[in-house]
Amino acid sequence: MTTICAVRYQNQIAIAGDGQVTAGEKTIMKASAHKVRRIFNNQVVIGFAGGVADAFTLEDWFEKKLESYSGNLKRAAVELAQDWRKDPTLQKLEAMMIAFNQTDLLLISGNGEVIEPDEDVIAIGSGGNFAQAAAIAMIRHSSGMSAQQIAQEAINIASDIDIFTNKSIITDQL
Repeated sequence: MTTICAVRYQNQIAIAGDGQVTAGEKTIMKASAHKVRRIFNNQVVIGFAGGVADAFTLEDWFEKKLESYSGNLKRAAVELAQDWRKDPTLQKLEAMMIAFNQTDLLLISGNGEVIEPDEDVIAIGSGGNFAQAAAIAMIRHSSGMSAQQIAQEAINIASDIDIFTNKSIITDQL
């Protein structure tokens, strides 16, 4: 389990994710996994929640789509979502992904969804609802924070509530 939160704020897009990897519901296997990474020549940042092997499969598949569509993030995301719904192998994957570049911020899921957020915040994973609520509140009522600070603090808040989210937080922004 994990929590990933991406925020667009003041012309910046940033993402934060915790590093906890659990086995079932009782055992923490690793506390410092990197679930936020850059792909496609560092032009796209992704964060994933769900099964690690499933997420790596999605990452590879998505990067191939980005290459096929010359880095067009929206088109690659739609094509990935369509394949995910149709391909029997991909249908078994249990993961979600947030992807962004300089202009677009998207949630991509196995239900065939490619969603651009209304509130400029997307959060996924076990603590996603907590992180999303915290990030939206900070955007609405804070000043002087960067997108990266908001995303990191949202994960930090989620880690205080969700037992599957820890404070080993990785951030990135474009």
